[in-house]
Amino acid sequence: MILIGIGSNLSSPEHGGPRQVCAAALARLEGAGVRVAARSRWYESAPVPVSDQPWFVNAVAALETSLSPADLLAALHRVEASFGRVRRVVNEARVLDLDLLDHEGRVQAGPPVLPHPRLQQRAFVLLPLLDIAPGWRHPATGEALADLIAALPPDQGIRPAADQD
Repeated sequence: MILIGIGSNLSSPEHGGPRQVCAAALARLEGAGVRVAARSRWYESAPVPVSDQPWFVNAVAALETSLSPADLLAALHRVEASFGRVRRVVNEARVLDLDLLDHEGRVQAGPPVLPHPRLQQRAFVLLPLLDIAPGWRHPATGEALADLIAALPPDQGIRPAADQD
């Protein structure tokens, strides 16, 4: 299974609010040699680490592609750039964030690092992942998704978005 995280907490003049940005980004991936096989519900989540920036819209998607991990990550970065993403400051507000979480269970030091090095610490990844892959296990540790969720710090604000599409 190939999994990506998607998030946005800024609007785009071309695409609208964060949810519309995320949906448009997933559609754009379809033209980059990638098929979106499944997507979680949309979630709203507080920034991590805690800051005064707007909450994010997040989801996790399962993909089908023949792209290698490096080529897929490059495609994700191209899509981010096409939406105006410029990487200046770590954890800054952003119009689009696409993260390669897992690529067929590979464990590698990089590039890219797989699985994503912080996915087990993020409610905005693990809870959406539960929607589409409840039996998923961390490729490096073998930990079950339910155990990873139970170990999350209690201070990460997250909720399913009120309206789903």
